[in-house]
Amino acid sequence: MKIAIIEDELLAVNYLKGLLDKQDIVPVTEIVIFRSKKQAIEFFGNSSADLIFMDIHLGDGMSLEIFEQVELFTPVIFITAFDEYAMKVFKHFTIDYLLKPFEEEDLHQALQKFVSIRNNFDPELTLKSISTLQNRSSEIMKRFMVREGNKLKSIDEHHTAYFFASGKYLFLTTMDNQTYIYDDTIKDIIQKLNPQVFFKVNRKFIINKEAIAEIIKHSSQKVELKLSPKPEVSDEVFISKMQITECMNWLKN
Repeated sequence: MKIAIIEDELLAVNYLKGLLDKQDIVPVTEIVIFRSKKQAIEFFGNSSADLIFMDIHLGDGMSLEIFEQVELFTPVIFITAFDEYAMKVFKHFTIDYLLKPFEEEDLHQALQKFVSIRNNFDPELTLKSISTLQNRSSEIMKRFMVREGNKLKSIDEHHTAYFFASGKYLFLTTMDNQTYIYDDTIKDIIQKLNPQVFFKVNRKFIINKEAIAEIIKHSSQKVELKLSPKPEVSDEVFISKMQITECMNWLKN
């Protein structure tokens, strides 16, 4: 059978693909991977798959919007970090979901459920689930998945001190001073974050308000932030001149 993975996080793609390659619940002849909504729309406009693993949030928008562009009647196992609504949505339907970070056993259970419903699959239930999810799609990311050795780890937004860009990579630093590569870009991740918690202070840093240890005003156009924990890449973090007023308002609120 042909499986499609629609997921923009490379770590998550490799993790899921590795588990699918190891399992023996369903025979897999081909795995196709799409890192964006655009890629998936282009593929499903002319092709199909037997099963889809679909992350809800992608770098170029909500994956649920794919269903507005192409007609899909394939069973979908959603991948989400938002258990608050995923459990409420899926417990009523024959569709399944994987809650990040998921383990091998979670995947096996989802595949076994797929096998049990495959012959009686009703696409109307999928469409109903998608419609319900679309009504909740304004949810923001509250957990971030990173790799720790050969395992995936989920980090809560309040435990995330800041994101910073260095070279070609984006990094996530936690409040207890652990730094991980995060598979995204600073431009895209800011669109997914809680604006009450995070602010993009310049081209390289998105910070959690709680990570600010000190604010130093050198002049009206030069404001420095001392962060805790201290960033590995720079001793000095300045608020972009164009962002100073907005950032100070954010700090006040």
